Amino acid sequence: MSTFTQEPHKLLLIPGPIELSDEVLYANATPPMPHTGADFIPIFGDAIRMTREVVQTQTGQPFLIAGSGTLGWDQVAANLIEPGEDALLLNCGYFGDSFADCLRAYGANVDEIRADFGKSVTQPELEAALKAKKYKLVCFTHVDTSTAVLSDAKMIGETCKRLAPESLVILDGVCSVASEEIKMDEWNIDVVLSASQKGLGAPPGLCVVIASQKAIKVNEVRKAPIAGFYSSWKRWLPIMQAYEAGKPAYFATPPVNLIRAYQVSLTQITKSPTISLQDRFELHRKAALRVRHAATELGLKLVPVDPHYTANGMTAIYLPEGLGVADVVPRMAQRGIIVTGGIHKVNKDKYFRIGHMGVSVVHPERGDIAKAIAGMQEALQEALASKKATLAAKESYKPSPVRNPAVPRAYPRSIAVVSARL
Repeated sequence: MSTFTQEPHKLLLIPGPIELSDEVLYANATPPMPHTGADFIPIFGDAIRMTREVVQTQTGQPFLIAGSGTLGWDQVAANLIEPGEDALLLNCGYFGDSFADCLRAYGANVDEIRADFGKSVTQPELEAALKAKKYKLVCFTHVDTSTAVLSDAKMIGETCKRLAPESLVILDGVCSVASEEIKMDEWNIDVVLSASQKGLGAPPGLCVVIASQKAIKVNEVRKAPIAGFYSSWKRWLPIMQAYEAGKPAYFATPPVNLIRAYQVSLTQITKSPTISLQDRFELHRKAALRVRHAATELGLKLVPVDPHYTANGMTAIYLPEGLGVADVVPRMAQRGIIVTGGIHKVNKDKYFRIGHMGVSVVHPERGDIAKAIAGMQEALQEALASKKATLAAKESYKPSPVRNPAVPRAYPRSIAVVSARL
């Protein structure tokens, strides 16, 4: 058993990367091992199997590939869409915009249902779109990190199964996997894409994608060549299958240390003797309620319009009138708490975001949420007091009266004489 303890640092409460456990960090810091060696193969195989458990699928195929969550968009677009085919994007924020851009880059015709800022796409809107046109893909961001809006994944999957059973349902779960419940098989979700650095509780750098057997079949029978090399499932599928079967295989070098850290985190998530997966979701929900309650107690407004469609792994909060991100976020950093501002093109400087995922909520004895709430209260009070003092100083300042140019100025006699001579 390692006695490693991470060094003191500012509390990282952005919507990813997040705080990590000592065990996960230690696993990432151990000496590298050969990626086809006997020691690494079972680690990789375990990581693949436990990934299924997190999204509650029996038959989904995980792909664990070095890259950011953005690589998940490329995997979907390269493997599942062919040039000229139609995709529907349910857009509720910044990352919906980017997902649509990625699909178009691979030749897809993308229609969008765009929700207003702080809202999610409704069932009637989805039903109308599916009745009007057939789509190869129906894509949505489960939690859009720019707004903290939570889409109704169950409703989307079930609506597509009823009205468009041939469509593939794609869930972007970068900011939701392991902090929001996802029942991939039961809800008719064909692809879940995510990344290691958020609810999955590992360092950044690993793209995590789980594809249904329906999606794998669509990839196998496509007519056009796969529009990607590194992102091709036909190259990666044999690798994943080999490692899960306990055999070495090679296409591209996997991030050995990162997968080792990810496997440790998955063990903590799925094999804890005291905290079940359902307990974990409930702890995230309670932490989110604490943060939202504290914000409303301060008179602040949340970005998501409907509490029912508000994420449990992060919170987006409007700032008081007259304050910007630069007034609050640095003040929280001075108190040892790292949060971040908005990134959506609408109201970008008018709100800030707090992440509450992983060990910060699963282990309340750390006190991370309490510290975040206290820091938010103090930073806002200080910022408002500073703003009030600045306004008071401006009001008390009385400049000299402005001279009316129509009235001759009375110069001293010496100046007047010189002027007359000139």
